[in-house]
Amino acid sequence: MRITINGEERHTEAATLASLIEEQDFEPTVVATALNGDFVPRAERAATPLVDGDSVEVFSPRQGG
Repeated sequence: MRITINGEERHTEAATLASLIEEQDFEPTVVATALNGDFVPRAERAATPLVDGDSVEVFSPRQGG
């Protein structure tokens, strides 16, 4: 299926948000995620299905001020 990750269209076979994070080599314990504009907590990623056309944002934490 085709999805958008951080503004870039990609092809994936991942069925869930958790499997997508793993497939794309993001570190699951240090990133935050949103699906179609809605925040998805880490504990809910495995139960969050992906469908063709979804938009995923993956955020890394930042420090500083």
